[in-house]
Amino acid sequence: MQRVLMTGAAGGIGTHMRRLLKPVYSGLVLSDMKRPENLGADETFVQADLTKPAEIEAACKGIEGIVHFGGYSVEGTWEQILQANIIGCYNLFEAARKAGVKRVIFASSNHAVGFYPRSTGIPTEVIPRPDSRYGVSKVFGEGLGAMYAYKHGIGVTSLRIGNLGTEPIDERRLSIWLSPEDLVKLIRIGLEKPDLVYEVMYGVSDNARSWYDNSHATALGYRPEGKGEDYKEAAMAAQAKLTRDPVSDFYQGGTFCAAEYSADFPTMKSRS
Repeated sequence: MQRVLMTGAAGGIGTHMRRLLKPVYSGLVLSDMKRPENLGADETFVQADLTKPAEIEAACKGIEGIVHFGGYSVEGTWEQILQANIIGCYNLFEAARKAGVKRVIFASSNHAVGFYPRSTGIPTEVIPRPDSRYGVSKVFGEGLGAMYAYKHGIGVTSLRIGNLGTEPIDERRLSIWLSPEDLVKLIRIGLEKPDLVYEVMYGVSDNARSWYDNSHATALGYRPEGKGEDYKEAAMAAQAKLTRDPVSDFYQGGTFCAAEYSADFPTMKSRS
């Protein structure tokens, strides 16, 4: 597989992946609503708006695999999330079906399961507990991916990405950090693993504090090299400067859980 389309190429994750995926997939095609900065002469870019079916269908022509990072990447209004992450996600999968795409990597999120307590370890099979409208859109995308996998034969992988960066920047991210190099490993499993139908994996590195049982990813061949604890001192020093919040500090989703929170927290805590 060489003709791979990466949506969201101008975003934070896409910017990291542009340089790391190009040596792996020689026919990498970048797509976004806007042109990425510092686009190289050896990079191919197709401008496309996920909310416009004709544009994303044109971007998918001749493509073998898709890495879908496009969409609204943080919490937003319902209309923002609806257009970019729900309608846009449907348009992407439908364009993939029409184009005969073989594999799709869907960038899900830890926020699809953010309302699990930090004291609880969770496997991929847990019931979703989205912590935001953004998290709800990721649950939708996972379900949509499963439908296209089983109904239309596209091999789909949903990656519940923690926090991608060169290093974890606070205590919470010591548990959910994902190095760019380890994300490449996960993407390659999703695009290249034989006989893959539909899989869910956590997008995290080898973090000693992880809340996630990623043994299924291990069984598929994932061998992360990044270790969150290597950055413990700097992360905890940064954490000491942050304002504490009982809801954020209790749930895995952090501030996404606390935003607009109006439940009886002690009662909710006792039920978790």
